[in-house]
Parts: sequence; structure tokens; C-alpha cells
Amino acid sequence: MKYDLVLLHAPSVYDFRKNPLLAGPISDVVPSSPVFEMYPMGLTSIADYLEQFGLKVKIINIANRMLMDQNFDVEAKLKKIRTKLFGIDLHWLPHAHGSIELAKIVKRLHPETPIIFGGLSSTYYHKELIQYPFIDFVMRGDSTEKPVLLLMNKLESGSTYYSDIPNLTWKKGKEIGYNPLTYVPKDLDEFDMPGYRYTIRSVFKYKNFLDPLPYNGWLQYPNTALLTAKGCTQNCLICGGSKDAYEQNCNRKSLALRSPVKLAEDIQFIQRFSRAPIFILHDIRQGGPEYVDEFLTLLKNMKLKNELVFELFQYADEQFFEKINEAVPKYSMEVTLETHDEKLRKLNGKFNCTNEKVIDTINFALKYGCKKIDLFFMVGVPGQTYQSALENINFCEMIHNHCGNDPRLFYFISPLAPFLDPASPAFENPEKFGYKKFCHTLEDHRAAITQPSWKHMLSYETTDMTRDQIVDATYDAANLLNEFKLKYALIENEAFLDIQRKIEKSKAYIERIDQLLALPKEEYEAELVKVKKEIEELNRYSICGKNELKWEVKNNYANFFSLALVGLEQLYEDYAIKIRQRLSPKKREQVELEIEARKA
Repeated sequence: MKYDLVLLHAPSVYDFRKNPLLAGPISDVVPSSPVFEMYPMGLTSIADYLEQFGLKVKIINIANRMLMDQNFDVEAKLKKIRTKLFGIDLHWLPHAHGSIELAKIVKRLHPETPIIFGGLSSTYYHKELIQYPFIDFVMRGDSTEKPVLLLMNKLESGSTYYSDIPNLTWKKGKEIGYNPLTYVPKDLDEFDMPGYRYTIRSVFKYKNFLDPLPYNGWLQYPNTALLTAKGCTQNCLICGGSKDAYEQNCNRKSLALRSPVKLAEDIQFIQRFSRAPIFILHDIRQGGPEYVDEFLTLLKNMKLKNELVFELFQYADEQFFEKINEAVPKYSMEVTLETHDEKLRKLNGKFNCTNEKVIDTINFALKYGCKKIDLFFMVGVPGQTYQSALENINFCEMIHNHCGNDPRLFYFISPLAPFLDPASPAFENPEKFGYKKFCHTLEDHRAAITQPSWKHMLSYETTDMTRDQIVDATYDAANLLNEFKLKYALIENEAFLDIQRKIEKSKAYIERIDQLLALPKEEYEAELVKVKKEIEELNRYSICGKNELKWEVKNNYANFFSLALVGLEQLYEDYAIKIRQRLSPKKREQVELEIEARKA
């Protein structure tokens, strides 16, 4: 089959199967592994949008295929592909190495096929990316569905005039163009965020269910997520998705929302094939009180079968949780506090309130039926000392005691690692906020992510903590948290001993790798290979239990009849799209006219 666009997701480090890297706890509190095999949801929304116009778009999660099968041959897979354009995401900066290496391979195998990059990190480093001889385009911004369609129109017609495509950085011979970033949609209703309909349809259409899997283990635990907004109302110092970061990087000056009606439709569709929790990404209160009320009213009138997981950015009052409890039969909360220190929270921006109000928020949630509350703390935030990082655990105990030692509370701590987010206030003004940056360019980050331990991957240190102190504070705080969890029976003794063993072993390997770095290269590499298996074991859930982030689900999927019906419907939809394209061949041109009208 020949495609119009093939979208590829690379591992963080391309040759991770050969070269052992002690990534430690950098991915302990996200669904994916240190390979960061979970691809950004923008891939599915681009694919879904283009297929509405009759194009054939395939997603291949190269990272996950490599992770699932040690013998998976990437080059053999890529060599068979015939497409008009390859797309590679560089959304999160930890993919700086893998995405570039994958692009090199693709261009070697398909020298005449253009390659396009996209994502937040691609947007930030677009001028550096376009200098690579194997990269032809970079699509900038947080919403690129329509500009990508315009580029596909050009490629199909044979035109090489790219100057009229908004958001596009392009190369033609020695000529390089940086088109203005002017396409910034004000709402998200036109696109599926993410495109689950596309994903299911592609399994049947392209006869492969392994290629588009979101992350390793998704088949056993099919978590889903819905994006409520692009942009942010908050301006957290260390976040590349903060208000200032979005404005600087994506020219987004205001929040773009997905409407409550569309979110409700998405939830209804998801629960037709999955029974796992649905994450509602971002604090729904960003849309305002009317937005919240409309969304919760729609949920109340729906026969909800899945648990919903909500995020909180700031203090929430009793009335908020009362409304959620009335509307949602089963819900949980994710609360990122980052630090116990009220002054540091005020400086950073997240949960800018007193500790008393933090505890009130948690108690309100527990009072109104919340099934599980995840509380996240971080090592490496602005102004934090080693001692302050450890005192986070004292605050965990304070919360627990003031909340009746409720077993529905789960506590996590992780480092700000491996990198400071590009475009975040801390990245742009490191000295102002107490940071010293080691990585500035894309190449700096590419080199850092391949270092043998996560200590050497860190792209920063602070005026209060060196790299060594950040590592020590992370493991020492994790040890204290582990002891706290055992004390209050939040984990069993077996799990406590397992985490304790991993922490001590991780600290020992950090020191051992430091010693190995002093050896000649060949000797150093040979020694690393000897401990490859043990390092791989320490790279997953090294400071928390592997099931602590999971929600209890008896049946992960809907019944077989429902699954089959969804598949048949999506195949029918694909057939209907083809018919519509035959009847209305000018439809793709209407997108060009719409964008021109917006410019005017």
C-alpha cells in the first residue's frame, strides 16, 4: 500500500537496546518507560484530519515496536514503506537523539522522500532542525492539522512554492524559508484530540494493530486521555506548556478550548471500547464556571461507565467537588503540588495557596466520593534546597494525618529530569530563577540524553543544589517516602523492601558509572554491557511501586460485540469519506481559502 503520510515516533535514545543507560526515576510517574514510547496525541489528530479529506495516513510507533520485540528490524520495516511524506515528532525534548537518528535512517533508505518534523520542541528548535541535510520541513505551532494538509496539497500537485503555507519552515536546495506562525486556532472542536476513531479505523484499514499502540502495556491497561485545552492560564516557571511559553513558542495569546459537548461525545465513544480510566487533561476550571457547569451537566445526563481522572492546578472549594460527585459515579484526582514550601509554590505558580488550603482541597475531594488522589512532589524546583526536598515527606505525613489517614491518598516524588523545558520561564531566564543551564542547543540535549546515568543527563543545576545533590535528594526523599508509606500501611512490606533495594542499588550504580567514566572508552563500554540487565531493571519504577499509579479496573475493555461494532462503523466511515471525496474533489481547496481569509 502506498501512503500519503507516514508518521513515526522514535525512542528517546535510538540505540537503547544496545547501550545501557541508567535513566533511573525520570519516567516513574508517567505511563511510558524511560524509552518514552508514548507518542504525542497530535499525531492522531493530524492523521484523523487528513483522512477526512481522503488521504492515507499511517502511524508507526517505532519506539514501542522496538521495546516490545528485541528483534524488531527498524530498517526492514521502513524500507518497505512507500509514502509521499514522512513525519517525525519531536514534541518532548528527551526524543532529541532518537528522532534525529531515525530521520537519518529514513533519508538513507528513501533519499527522494521529504521528511517533516513537528511538536513543541521542533517549534522551539526549528532553525537548528532545518540545517540538518535529512530534514526538509518543520511545521511549527501547537495545532498543525490544516497547515500539514496544505503541504500535502503542494506535494500532490508537484508545486515547490511553500512560502504561502503558515507556520512552515522549509528548505529548497540552499534556500531556507521561515514562514510566519499565523495559524493559531481559537478552539479545538474541529479536530479529534486525540483521534481514537482514527486509531481504531487504522487497525482495520491497514491491518496492523501493533504499529499504532500508544505505549508498551496499553493492550493490558488501555488508559485514554482527552485534551481540554491548548495554551494555559497558569505561568509555572518550569513548564514548557505555561502561558508565557505558549505565547513565545506557538504565538498563542489565548486559551483554545475543546467544548464540553465535544468532550462528552469523546467520552461516549471511548467507553464503547474501553473500561479503563479516562484522563481529563488540564484543570477544567480554566474554561470558567459556565464551562465547568455545562461539562458536568452533560456528564450527569450520560450513562458513565468509566472512571474519570481530573487534574487540579490550584485550590478547589467544597462546591466544586460536590458538583463532580453529583455528575460522575466514579472519579479520581491528580494534584501536582511540587513542594511543601508555600513561598516556593508562590514563586513557581502551581497551587499558589497556603498549606491549610491544600489540605482543605484534599479533604473536600475525599468527602465527596473521590476514589483516589495522587499527590506529586518534585526535586529541583526553583529555590529548593536539599533539606527542603526531604521536608516534602513531612508534609505528606501532615496531609495524611489531617485527612484521617485515608488509604485513598497516594504520594509520589520525582526529579525535574532530565531537562528544563525549552520556552519555560526558567529556561529563558535561568539566572533570574536560580538555575544554571548546561544545555542550550538541540545538539547539547542530544548529547546529554545519551549520557550513561540520569545524573549526567540533567541539563541544569540550581544555585541551591548541584547535580549530585539533586540526585541525592531524590533518592533520600524517596527512601523517606517509602518508609512513610510502610508506616501508614499504604504499601505492603514486600513492596517496601523491593523499592528500598532498588533505591540503594540505583545509588550504588550512579557511583559505579562515575568511576567507569574515568576508564578508557573500550574498557568503559565493556563494563557497562556487563550490568545491562540490572540497569534495565532499575529503569522502571525505581522509587515507587509499579501499580501505585494504576486504577483498579475489573474489565479493561467493553464487550466483544461493542468492540466489533466500533470497528465496522469506522470501516464504513472510511468508505463514506472516499465517496464524499469523489463527489466533492474541491473540498481540500476550501481549507486553503479559509486560511487565506483568516490572514486577511
